[in-house]
Amino acid sequence: MPKLRSTAAVCTTLSALAATSILTGPSVAEPFSTAPCALHRTAAHHSEGVDSWNTAYPRPTGALDAVLVFLSFPDAEPRTTPAELTADHFPATSRFYERASYGRFTLRPHPLKHWLRMPRPSTSYAIRRDWSAEDRAAYLRDAFALADKEVDFSRYPVVYFVADPDAPGVDSDATKVVNLDTPLRVDGTDVRRVVTVFERHPPDRLVLAHETGHVFDLPDLYHRPADGKGDWDTYVGDWDLMGSQFGMAPDLFAWHKWRLGWLDPRQVACVRGTEPTRLTLEPLAAGPGVPVQGTGGAPAFGLGSGVKLAVVRTGEDSAVAFEARGSAGNDGASCRQGVLVYRVRGGAESGGGPVEVVDSHPHSEACWENSVYPPLADAPVALGESFTVPGEGVKVEVEGRTASGAWTVKITPAMTA
Repeated sequence: MPKLRSTAAVCTTLSALAATSILTGPSVAEPFSTAPCALHRTAAHHSEGVDSWNTAYPRPTGALDAVLVFLSFPDAEPRTTPAELTADHFPATSRFYERASYGRFTLRPHPLKHWLRMPRPSTSYAIRRDWSAEDRAAYLRDAFALADKEVDFSRYPVVYFVADPDAPGVDSDATKVVNLDTPLRVDGTDVRRVVTVFERHPPDRLVLAHETGHVFDLPDLYHRPADGKGDWDTYVGDWDLMGSQFGMAPDLFAWHKWRLGWLDPRQVACVRGTEPTRLTLEPLAAGPGVPVQGTGGAPAFGLGSGVKLAVVRTGEDSAVAFEARGSAGNDGASCRQGVLVYRVRGGAESGGGPVEVVDSHPHSEACWENSVYPPLADAPVALGESFTVPGEGVKVEVEGRTASGAWTVKITPAMTA
């Protein structure tokens, strides 16, 4: 069937955009969790609220299709092939999400098999991390004009534009998700965001999985120093992909799995009142359920039926969360295990510390040779230890392990909670 819209229409639509910018609030929100410890979604970019889902973002449940469009330039002859660049990111990206979601979500890549030649040299787009809106819009305008001739965008909730990594104007630090202020209407569907990939070959570890997290409304958890120097990983260290794709234990926080719909309501325990509550925390990365088959035949991990996340509400917009982290699945390279404690703020912007890991061993560090931030590498509360969250008065005691490997804990909320 012939396309119902023209390439000229794509160019006209993108030319009309004064800029591309971050969407700051949900266009439509659908109810999600009614749990008493569920923070409310706010207007903050990528808010950590879990009481509703922002329908401007695709929901990562079931299967979603992603298209990879490969862009070359007149000022360089590609030294890699689309197949090689696809292998840089898949099946690793799909495997990460298959494991993180306990098999509840599959990301299916659909790469083009050839390069599309951009009309201008790579250097003319001024590609860089802090890209100007005008240069970025010019790049997207040309890319969509090319891709619309061959891609039916109505089939793909996830779009990757992958640039020739060896072109002289390509900056690997510029890989990011671009959110369109005004959705682009292509092939009868609204394209609201696109992942612009400028990675070198081979790429940074799990970089595409990190950027894809933004497509699903997850925030940046790293701290960007004002001068670009110093530690970027002071908020969460190794403990979540959205903090660092280089982390030893990059599985998504249980809070994020709750937000994305990968945990059942029974697997989130809201700890209330003032009396101690004893519960069993199942390890985040594995469960007693039957393993499911991941992408490319790789094993994922069964969801299990136990509690994965315990939450103490500490304010209108804040909570303290507890989860058990070990060395399995996406966390296979972790060097410490135990009960991880972190603060969550629903009103904090992406990059502004919406999640902060609380260090239960503030006077020591670990795994300095592999950790992205050794002071937080030993953050979990270990077996036999107790820890009171500074400033909150919430206490956790790790009392034992079950035969299946779960952690038995006692959590005492603050007297003022």
